[in-house]
Amino acid sequence: MTRRLHVAVAQLGPIAREEPRASAVARMVAMLREAAARGAKLVVFPELALTSFFPRWWMEDAAEVERWFEREMPSPETRPLFEAAAALGVGFHLGYAELTPEGSRFNTAILVGPDGAILAKYRKIHLPGHRCHEPWRPFQHLEKLYFEKGDLGFRTFDAFGGKLGLCICNDRRWPETWRVLGLGGAELVLLGYNTPAHYPPAPEHDHLQYFHHELSLQAGCYQNGLWAAAAAKAGREEGCDLIGGSIIVAPTGEVVARAATTADEVISAVVDLDRCAEIRRNIFDFAQHREPQDYAAITARKG
Repeated sequence: MTRRLHVAVAQLGPIAREEPRASAVARMVAMLREAAARGAKLVVFPELALTSFFPRWWMEDAAEVERWFEREMPSPETRPLFEAAAALGVGFHLGYAELTPEGSRFNTAILVGPDGAILAKYRKIHLPGHRCHEPWRPFQHLEKLYFEKGDLGFRTFDAFGGKLGLCICNDRRWPETWRVLGLGGAELVLLGYNTPAHYPPAPEHDHLQYFHHELSLQAGCYQNGLWAAAAAKAGREEGCDLIGGSIIVAPTGEVVARAATTADEVISAVVDLDRCAEIRRNIFDFAQHREPQDYAAITARKG
C-alpha cells in the first residue's frame, strides 16, 4: 500500500508595507479552503508570509524593526488561520519573523498539524544579503542585520504519514541543506521564499532567477530521493519584483506542479512518499555509495 499525501502550495501575491496581518491571514485562509476543497491535507505558505518583505528597508529604530516580528504563535492576528486549519482538518507550513522571549530574532518556519497544533519549527540558517547600509542598491537585502543564524539545525520530523524536513528560501541553493535533510531520512521538504527578479550585485544573472530556483530544487530532490513543495511570495511588492514559480518536485527531479502567475494561487499534487525508494535503492543508495571519509573539506573549512 502506497503512502499518498495530497499537498498544496499556496503562493502569495505581493503584500503592501502597510497591509495589516489580518489581511494576509484572510488571503491565506481563503487559499487554505480552496486547497481543502481539492482534497489537500497539507498546505505550504511562503517565507515571511504575514508581512511585506521588510529586509529590503534600512531601519535604524529598533521599535520600527520589531513591529515586523511575532512574539507568539499563534497570535491574535494569526489565530484565524489555525482555527480554519483545525476546522478543515488540514495542516500547513508558515514562514514568519520570530522574536523570542530572550530577544533573539529569527527567520522562522513552522509545521502545523491538522488539529492546529504546532508540530515542528525551523530557523533559517543560510542568511543571504548584507549587514551594512548600501544605498546604491535599488532595494536592500538586510537579512544578516535583522536576523540571527538559525540555531535548530536541519532536522526531520515524523508527520503526515512520512518524514518531513523544513528549510527557507536561500537554504534551497545550498546542497548541504538537502544532503543533511536527506541523511535525516526526509521524504518531503517544505519551504517558502521571497526571491527578487533583480539581483543588484550581479544583474547579469537576472534572466536566470527562475532557472536557478528550479535547478536548486530539482537537483536537491533528485540527489537525495525526496519530494519538495516550495511556495513563493511573488509579484511587484513595494517596487521590488519577486519571482513566482511555486513548484512541487518529485524525487526524480521532475516538476509535477508549477504556478502560472505571480498572484495568490494554489497548486497541488498527490505526493507518493514511497517513490523516494526509486532513487534511494539505486543511484543514490547512501549506504552503498557514499564515501564520507573523502568529504572532509565540506565541514573542515568555511571558504
